[in-house]
Amino acid sequence: MARRVEAGGRLIDRARPVTFRFDGRRMKGFAGDTLASALLASGRVVMGRSFKYHRPRGPVAAGAEEPNALVSVGTGARRTPNLRATVVPLAEGLVAESQNRWPSLDLDVGEVNALAYRWFPAGFYYKTFMRPRALWKHLFEPAIRRAAGLGRAPERPDPDDYEHYHHETEVVVAGGGVSGLAAALAASRGGARVLLVERAGWWGGRAESR
Repeated sequence: MARRVEAGGRLIDRARPVTFRFDGRRMKGFAGDTLASALLASGRVVMGRSFKYHRPRGPVAAGAEEPNALVSVGTGARRTPNLRATVVPLAEGLVAESQNRWPSLDLDVGEVNALAYRWFPAGFYYKTFMRPRALWKHLFEPAIRRAAGLGRAPERPDPDDYEHYHHETEVVVAGGGVSGLAAALAASRGGARVLLVERAGWWGGRAESR
């Protein structure tokens, strides 16, 4: 069921549709969407499963602080796990996959753990599975790590090359919102060499652009 509002979202361009895949399903969004906003607009609320009990979880934040909507993006050696869907920009042909579920996000057999919650208190595994040591190393720890809710890293080397450079500066301002822009401007007017860094693809943070 589509849940996209007809107007709003200053970064979303409704004149530029974008096609992507999530868990093998072909879906549509718009340029300016994040993966999370496109999924929510398409009616996909559950984007992950909780650690241990595998309870269904949807996004509760709108940025890098999101704890639930962790996804793997890309395929093969270019797949990157554990990205937050709330900060993944939607792009044509993007391929994303949910994590910490089997066989599917909607039908996860790991949810049976919730029925035994009384015997699985927080941190129980740190004391319960310490002995014998051989079983901890070869059985218990690998099983617990697989249940930790994190995605699998690619097994093959990354085939891409990445550009990097060295830059010397006197002042580094982290964040290109209104406060960061003002701080960088003040420092530069004072004669300092300034480096302003921003993780998003636009300046101004959450301020309205005119």
